[in-house]
Amino acid sequence: MFLKKQVLWSQSKINFSKNAFVLFLFFQGINSAQAQQATALSLNDALKIAKEKNKTIQKSHIEQRISEKEIAVTKNLRLPEVNFNAMYSRLSDLTEYEGGFFSDKHTYTPEPGTVLYDAVTKFDVPLYAGNKINNAIKKSKEENEIAKIKIEKTESDIQLQVTATFLGIYKMMELQKIIGESIKEEQERLKEVKAFKTFGTVTKNEVLRSELQLSDRELHSLTNKKNIKIALQELKTLLQLPEEAEIAIETTGLLDIAPLKDYDFYFKETLQNEEMRIANREVDVKKTELKMVKGNYYPKVSLFGNYNLKYPDYMLFTLNRPYLYTIGQIGVEATYNLSGLYKNKTKVQVANLKVDLQENESELVKNEMTDKVFRNHTQYQEILDKLPVTEKALDLANENYRIVKVKYLNQLVLITEMVDADNALLQAKFNKVSTRIDVVMKQYELLHTAGLLNK
Repeated sequence: MFLKKQVLWSQSKINFSKNAFVLFLFFQGINSAQAQQATALSLNDALKIAKEKNKTIQKSHIEQRISEKEIAVTKNLRLPEVNFNAMYSRLSDLTEYEGGFFSDKHTYTPEPGTVLYDAVTKFDVPLYAGNKINNAIKKSKEENEIAKIKIEKTESDIQLQVTATFLGIYKMMELQKIIGESIKEEQERLKEVKAFKTFGTVTKNEVLRSELQLSDRELHSLTNKKNIKIALQELKTLLQLPEEAEIAIETTGLLDIAPLKDYDFYFKETLQNEEMRIANREVDVKKTELKMVKGNYYPKVSLFGNYNLKYPDYMLFTLNRPYLYTIGQIGVEATYNLSGLYKNKTKVQVANLKVDLQENESELVKNEMTDKVFRNHTQYQEILDKLPVTEKALDLANENYRIVKVKYLNQLVLITEMVDADNALLQAKFNKVSTRIDVVMKQYELLHTAGLLNK
């Protein structure tokens, strides 16, 4: 009896262990599945992450901070220049030639020794320099403004890139759905053809043609899946997400976007977009550089001073006065570079040409932006006009497919006509969804051109 209880207890223990192990595997499987579950991102989430983590945007912020420091660097030009110089030396004997290098000579030894000490402190404060310092500060501030606008442009460019990638993935996902439905249809058709072949109503060639059509759909499906995977990887790189992260896109409301305004509104906004503002600021920078070059025509006035500690006293007397002495001076110094009157002329001409060049560049940017906004708006209207056409084409393709399918089931048409009708329907389905996505993408491009995407 005791042995029986022991056996039963052992079996219960074994069963408990088995159940615990099964439960452990079950929960491990749940955790593993949860770990592998892809994180769904909406477009707004992706844009927010890109703005915070994208390396190109971070680079533009660093460049802007550098330009801010450059302002401080140029402001330091107003501060006094202070220098300290110390010198220690030993003099050799002095050799004097009375009538030439090869004549009689006399040698003298400096008294009381051959040692010289010299410690000098100097300062120089610019009072006036042809307004070059003020213009240098102005230039650095203008460059800082350009750097800020470049941040806006970079953020807008990255937003458009993320949006294009996002909508591209969505388009491929919709294509995958259409291909999946087509594969199921082809599989059903293959069964029908094989049944017809069994009864001898079709030839083996039609079976092969149906199998080839199914294989072609499966190849398209495989290629499209790989393309989706590649696009998701590109999206991860844009968002700087970890390599091991699994992501998917949330498509709810993705195609819901407010209707656009008239062309004149976007044309006016485009003339004030980031590229136009940068071009205009670059003209201001060149004009400031011209003023800096013209500043070379003016004298430089500065307050200076120095204080000297020297030994021995040889400033007013000979070296036979072995005394430590100090002396200082303070005053105003004015310098004028006379050679600048003829050397600076060419520099001014070059600076004027650079202003003309930048103004021309600004006009070129304006022409480019004008053409770009017109092109995008026209293409947007073109795609809108295509929408009813694609809807009508889909209705016609569905009706054609229905008619051909009925005829094929009644053995009134060949498999080739059935395949053609199927291909036409597949293309019509994709054209409709693709055109709808293209409308939204073109809206984003138009907003980007007008400088409104980041607002």
